[in-house]
Amino acid sequence: MIENKSVLAIIPARGGSKEIPRKNIAAVGGKPLIVWTIEAAQKSKYIDRLILSSDDDEIMTAARKWGCEVPFKRPPELARDDTPGIEPVLHALTSLPGYDYVVLLQPTSPLRSPEDIDGCIELCVGHRANACVTVTEPDKSPYWMFYTDKQGFLQPVLPMDTIASRRQDLPSVYALNGAVYVAHTSWLLKKKSFLTAETLAYKMPKKRSIDIDTETDLLFVSFLLAQK
Repeated sequence: MIENKSVLAIIPARGGSKEIPRKNIAAVGGKPLIVWTIEAAQKSKYIDRLILSSDDDEIMTAARKWGCEVPFKRPPELARDDTPGIEPVLHALTSLPGYDYVVLLQPTSPLRSPEDIDGCIELCVGHRANACVTVTEPDKSPYWMFYTDKQGFLQPVLPMDTIASRRQDLPSVYALNGAVYVAHTSWLLKKKSFLTAETLAYKMPKKRSIDIDTETDLLFVSFLLAQK
């Protein structure tokens, strides 16, 4: 709990994965990928209950083995490729009512720390905000990005009077890193999104912000963990 407010954490992990088959239980640093998130959540000072939302028996078995509660099996219609990411969260909240705050922890962010989780929760609750999500500075600024028009000429994605020649001259921008999402439960059930104009940003360093989406990401994270 934090300030007498209860906190439910949800790890969503469906069985289907096109880019990396069985991604959520792929071996990373000697453990199934999902275990890194389970262990970080278990070390949180504020999470009262940690659950898995999955449609996959093998993932559910792995989660239970590592001490994560699996109170239900996610319905198949909430585990399709086109299912919006918020739907499993809303399903969990309606299945397990009564918590003041909800924390979404995607298993594809194995380098996030317990301090990142608690820092995001503290920022949200301390500022009396409705939501807070983790972000990081992107490798490339959108102010240096372009698209091509029908004739093939470069056009800036974001308009600027002049193109800055130094990164230091660019406005600071941030990208979602997918590591931690926190929201007041009643607010989220109404808004059905963690991202609104009311959402605070909790900044994380790049080194803990890798979101595994490809085989290359998986190999890189495995290498980093081996170095530790």
